Amino acid sequence: MAEYLDIVDENGNPTGETVERAYAHRNGVRHRTAHVWILRKRDNKIQVLLQKRAETKSFPGCYDISSAGHIQAGQEFLESAVRELHEELGITASESELVYCGDRRIVWDDVFFGEEYHDRQFTKVFLLWADVEEGDLVLQEEEVSSVLWMNLDECIAGVRQNAFKHCIYPEELEMVRKKAIEGFHSADNPA
Repeated sequence: MAEYLDIVDENGNPTGETVERAYAHRNGVRHRTAHVWILRKRDNKIQVLLQKRAETKSFPGCYDISSAGHIQAGQEFLESAVRELHEELGITASESELVYCGDRRIVWDDVFFGEEYHDRQFTKVFLLWADVEEGDLVLQEEEVSSVLWMNLDECIAGVRQNAFKHCIYPEELEMVRKKAIEGFHSADNPA
């Protein structure tokens, strides 16, 4: 079944037109995505949960955002983020638990499985404090092959040095780190 996305302007506002997801990626049509980075506190440090992408996905076998997904036509960012968390990792969260970190505009051109891939995304980035164990997650096998908790500062250094196979933008991870540190000692932080 084809997945349809809203075509959006440079600020992420739907234009009123929709496009099939595969067409958007073949032709570089701007659409929306939501990224959720899951964090927890351990030993007075912040850890981030990375997902390892399934071998059948773009960037196969790369470590990536905890949970991310395209915004289906007619849906909104928070609604989609909560849905993707549940689908990909089996995590049930409410929209109010997601902490907004900022917006990103992604332009990426590549080739996957012999096909041109032209990604044009307007993305809202969120974080979720959730102290969950890797073994308690229910992974969506066609999307996620495994997950890994990593110290956030070590992850940022590893991404910058390409110390492990990943498809993570260091600027996005820094955005999440900044927001996480702001809330690290907050009474509102349930972690």
